[in-house]
Amino acid sequence: MPKDDTSDTETTRIVVKLDDLLHARRMTLTELAERVDITLANLSILKTGKARAIRFSTLEAVCRELQCQPGDLLGYEGE
Repeated sequence: MPKDDTSDTETTRIVVKLDDLLHARRMTLTELAERVDITLANLSILKTGKARAIRFSTLEAVCRELQCQPGDLLGYEGE
């Protein structure tokens, strides 16, 4: 059987830099959650890098509120 690239045993190389952006904007995770109308729990999953996916509408809302580009929020760590 072919190897599943989305296996839970593998770690993702996508890095979420939400903490840095929140700190730079002096905003709390709770405040951002309220502004983008996302549960604190779901935003926390994104912040910790445990999210498996993000909707474009969510990405757009977060970028709008943090006044950033998607590349400011997400990064890729090569091997």
